[in-house]
Amino acid sequence: MRKWMLGGLIGLGLAVASGAADAATVLRVTSQMPAKHHVGQNLLAFKEIVERESKGDIKVEIYPASQLYKDAETPQAVSTGAVDMGSVSLAQFAGTIPAVDVFYVPFLFDSNERVRAATAPGSPIRSALDAAILETGSRVLWWQAFGGSILITKGFEVRNPDDLKGKKVRVFGKTLGRFIEAVGGAPTMLSGSEQFIAYQRGTVDAGMTGITTVPARKLYQVTDTMTVTNNADVEFIVIVNEKVWQGLTDQQRAIVTAAGRTVEADLRNKMEQLEADALVETKKHMKVIELTPAERAKWRAATEPVIAEFKQWAGPLGAKLITEAQALK
Repeated sequence: MRKWMLGGLIGLGLAVASGAADAATVLRVTSQMPAKHHVGQNLLAFKEIVERESKGDIKVEIYPASQLYKDAETPQAVSTGAVDMGSVSLAQFAGTIPAVDVFYVPFLFDSNERVRAATAPGSPIRSALDAAILETGSRVLWWQAFGGSILITKGFEVRNPDDLKGKKVRVFGKTLGRFIEAVGGAPTMLSGSEQFIAYQRGTVDAGMTGITTVPARKLYQVTDTMTVTNNADVEFIVIVNEKVWQGLTDQQRAIVTAAGRTVEADLRNKMEQLEADALVETKKHMKVIELTPAERAKWRAATEPVIAEFKQWAGPLGAKLITEAQALK
């Protein structure tokens, strides 16, 4: 039988077996993605390493597919200690840290090389965002590559910016919303777990998501066309409640940190292949439109004003990150 630890760890979900000096520490992790998605598999790989390296001293319990919290609820759930850890899209911090939306600035991270440089441990962009998130009460343990953004529709095709005029489009961030507005569409904020029903019921006409999400969530059952816009880079992060983190021993923190870095590097290295595999699978179920350079140039021109807007509303940190990103090769 378990009981909560006394003192500062009460209610934080860091459990110990009653009366046992060497009881296992339990870390509960919430995630919106299904276990079979690459983000879910990444968490399972972390669990395996931590439990093996700690020799059972640390137990990791994963709750996928929004069993505990939706993506939008995860930052607060972790920062308050309602759950120990969470895998969450970086964009969910935009309410308190607008600069996190830098990865959604149109076509700023449209190559694997630029994404790798920006998200590498210790990079100026990543370090600044990790530090800002720590101030919310959650520590970033590692980043989870999610992939480039695409558009999915039902009953019509999107090839040029004008094709979205007057259309309701699911987005998952403020800057993505401005992207849609810039081409004449109406953005609708919806969590990942709400997408399927929204497309099924016609709540939205189109949706923006990551390509790997289409087969993982079987979105091809409720949409019929995908446009590979690659206008933004989607990043997830794994966060831990800072008080929970400080309650771990030095050895436990070392094990968790090393495991996080290992699975982060593994996923980043696999991302291109994962997207390629998802594209092949998606083509079995729906039409896929891959934009020509000329068509992409039209999208860039139509959404260029979003860059200046982002600098204004994201403040000094946002402007600094834009400069850092534009300097990347």
